[in-house]
Amino acid sequence: MSTKEKAIPDAVYDAKSLGTPKVIMLGLQHMFAMFGATVLVPVITGLDVSTTLLFAGLGTLLFHFLSKGKVPAFLGSSFAFLAGYAAIAPNGEADLLPYACFGVACSALLYVILAALFKAFGTSKVMKFFPPIVTGPIIIAIGLNLSVSAISNCSSNWWIALLAIVVIIVCNIWGKGMIKIIPIILGVIVSYVVAAIAGLVDFTPVKEAAWIGLPVQWNRTVFSLAGNADTALLITAAITITPIALATMVEHIGDISAISSTVGKNYIKDPGLHRTLLGDGLATMVASLFGAPANTTYGENTGVLTLTRVFDPLVIRLAALFAIVFSFCPKLSALISCMPAATMGGVSLVLYGMISAVGVRNVVENKVDFSKSRNTIIGALILVLSIGINYSEAGAIAFSVGEITISLSGLAIGSLVGILLNAILPGKDYDYQEDKAESTGVNFEV
Repeated sequence: MSTKEKAIPDAVYDAKSLGTPKVIMLGLQHMFAMFGATVLVPVITGLDVSTTLLFAGLGTLLFHFLSKGKVPAFLGSSFAFLAGYAAIAPNGEADLLPYACFGVACSALLYVILAALFKAFGTSKVMKFFPPIVTGPIIIAIGLNLSVSAISNCSSNWWIALLAIVVIIVCNIWGKGMIKIIPIILGVIVSYVVAAIAGLVDFTPVKEAAWIGLPVQWNRTVFSLAGNADTALLITAAITITPIALATMVEHIGDISAISSTVGKNYIKDPGLHRTLLGDGLATMVASLFGAPANTTYGENTGVLTLTRVFDPLVIRLAALFAIVFSFCPKLSALISCMPAATMGGVSLVLYGMISAVGVRNVVENKVDFSKSRNTIIGALILVLSIGINYSEAGAIAFSVGEITISLSGLAIGSLVGILLNAILPGKDYDYQEDKAESTGVNFEV
């Protein structure tokens, strides 16, 4: 078996060869894959669901524009900023959420700064801080940290969740043609329909929702603060929330590595991290200014890429258009919002596991030498800190700067510790070379 066959063991499909009907179904599948997690963030924080869908779609299109339309990534709601929203608007107070959104917009400036550093100094000088021994464990931790939400959703009705899982597995392993390509959407439909027949779905919100409605409410945007803002609260929000971006930027690099590993193309080199970071950062900035959650490259959709082997970015852009259309239809949004938690739990259980599996592949394919103590220590601390802190009673590490309390998530701490240790510990065995595809952290030979 050749190296290429090892990198991409299954057939790879493109939108042109599949045809319009199949591409539309694939776009819907990606929309469904991101929907559950994307709408969960506004449900938890008090932000608006329709606004969230609108700017997930617009943010994705902006990202694709800035990354030359090459990277098959979908931008959905980031869970990393939940602690930030809770710090400023603990009960989802409508009058405080715009301040939290302002803090998120400020954090997006860090993306722009890091993108400028990549552009100014070159990828190789910056990427030496993100070798496979750092990005691999971070990718693994991303999937494992998300797993608790999948298990929580599954526990609401394990039979419905297991049905979704079984349908996905059967369709992906034994399915033929289109069945093999859209296992996620089939898992969702079958599980949802069975739950509805069993009387487990309350469709009251669908009956009460309007068919058409505007997705943006001016009084929930940051712009509504103009002229009557509490300056002290603005500063507090900025100082409290901005450091969270330190984790999400590293997560972004891990996500781009994961997508590159899945697709078999070196996106860190072309279009470059300076473009993907800029796209992610500006999408987050625009979304937060209009009252939507921070955006991030979505692991759920990377999982769909892994299962379907359809890597054409056109499919992702189609999913973004579906999200935008749905944002103007409260009734359709309500219909998907009524989807049983167990259905999304079953789907997420598969997709989150795929994310961690890509992280393992990242480490294995690059032959990271764990006989070296430095590598063992770095990987161990990233995993233990990222996961341990996340599942601790506090869920984060908080410290005070004057009267301001700053809270860093486990992923933020683990990422920062990993980057720092890799920089200072002797015995580095990683040399990023832009002309070698595998130097991005995975074996990208295509």
